[in-house]
Amino acid sequence: MDFPLPENETERLRAVRQYPAFGSPAEAGYDELADLAAQITASPIAFVNIVDEAKGWFKAKHGLPPELTEVPRGSVCCAHAICRNDILIVPDLSLDARFKDLPFIGSEPFLKFYAGMPLINTQGFALGTLCVMDFQPRQMEFEQAEAVRRLARQVVAQLELSRKLLEVEEAKQRLTEEKRKSENLILNILPAEIALELQSAGSVEPKHHPSVTILFADFVDFTRFAENTQPRILVDELNGFFSAFDEIVAQQQLEKLKTIGDAYMCVGGLPKADKHHAVHSCLAALKMQHHMTVANQQRARMRLEPRQIRLGIHTGSVMAGVVGKSKFTYDIWGDAVNVAARMEGAGEAGRVNVSESTYHHVRNFFEASARGTISVKNKGALAMYFIDRLKPEYSRDAEGLFPNETLNAALSGSERKWVLS
Repeated sequence: MDFPLPENETERLRAVRQYPAFGSPAEAGYDELADLAAQITASPIAFVNIVDEAKGWFKAKHGLPPELTEVPRGSVCCAHAICRNDILIVPDLSLDARFKDLPFIGSEPFLKFYAGMPLINTQGFALGTLCVMDFQPRQMEFEQAEAVRRLARQVVAQLELSRKLLEVEEAKQRLTEEKRKSENLILNILPAEIALELQSAGSVEPKHHPSVTILFADFVDFTRFAENTQPRILVDELNGFFSAFDEIVAQQQLEKLKTIGDAYMCVGGLPKADKHHAVHSCLAALKMQHHMTVANQQRARMRLEPRQIRLGIHTGSVMAGVVGKSKFTYDIWGDAVNVAARMEGAGEAGRVNVSESTYHHVRNFFEASARGTISVKNKGALAMYFIDRLKPEYSRDAEGLFPNETLNAALSGSERKWVLS
């Protein structure tokens, strides 16, 4: 398919290859800018598109399906936008000879409006575009166009930061073998992002995270079990359960923080931001309870006493950082941690007890039972809910434990059918 080329195309492609963006996974910083562009312009679709010689890669997207990660360069309006120095606004794509026959415009879902600002780096090369689109023809107000320009500059700043971080990573790879061994040891005990900060700066700056979800799991009657079970058997049991929890936590993109005796603590939304951390945390809790159910079925066949856990979840803000000098520990602090612990303590065996804050983050996707307000130590009366299961329309199993593609599409903000001809 024919499309125009910038006059500096050869140099532009060389510049694009200097950034670790094309083909890379989604990152929260870019996603938030795409979300903001959609909100400011009242557009159902927004995306960051990095353009190489043949394709456009969606580095961030709002309102597009998860499986749509790249498109041929000539099939989108961005091929024209990167030839400009300023925003390209097309009020009605169906009336513009350049675009009316393109996929998604001349066919489902029949997009009508486009505005794309080229992502121009400090050397003057357009790396891609920040775009918004609509299903209806429309005009764009001056203030909206100016906002898109400013957001595009923020995207370029993110790309520059990624490029500099890549340079730092390449420099680290030239270190001696002995230093690589010590780095690998640190990576085994700290989250990757925190370990890298510790290695490069020698310390980790405590950071405030405005929204995370904390999950506590605790075994019921553990003291009694410990008194009547041989230490080695008890440790082996806990190791088996906690190892299974580790796998579940990793699957749901949560971060395990620590175990204290029979208590297990993890958190979603840090150190890497995730706007759906509450949903992932509730899914992890349901899967933990399911694992205990399956394990107890096996224990029953062996005539062993069942093991039960309580699970408590709360969503709020925390401070996170590393403590210790020779033995590092990544941990979080704040009232949200205390509330999450109270949710676990006020829960019931075999149930997932969540705070009102968490409930409001996930109520569109899960079936829940309201418990009313319950008085807890040092916190007074708190509203609580039991998360029972995923809603049927979002689950691929009868028990409501495993999400389907409908949930993935709902979380991405798109349930439309897209066809690229």
